[in-house]
Amino acid sequence: MNVKLPLKASNKPIIWSLFAAGGTVTALLFPALILLFALAVPFGLLPAELFSYDRIQGMLDNTFIKLIVFALLFLSIWHAAHRMRITAHDFGIRADGFIAFLFYSIALLATILLVIALF
Repeated sequence: MNVKLPLKASNKPIIWSLFAAGGTVTALLFPALILLFALAVPFGLLPAELFSYDRIQGMLDNTFIKLIVFALLFLSIWHAAHRMRITAHDFGIRADGFIAFLFYSIALLATILLVIALF
């Protein structure tokens, strides 16, 4: 006899998709950004004028560039929030409800501040 139980609603797919996308974006794009901003300019491989304040500000006037920067930082913030939740659990902090609320609230606040800063 097959009895089908109703599925329980869960927010795990949303959290895991943000975590996975954030990890992928962070792993693929941040090393290139670190190479450009932290290594290439200080070692003289690229001219410093390339990343001057006025030039970067001019690029951020473009709405498409703002959306790309938003997506990159948004996904990285939510990846970090979930990673910190898992790390707290690994350190023996078992109050998962409070920890989840704390880190995801910080991620939400950071996202709101990001929207304010960019738009």
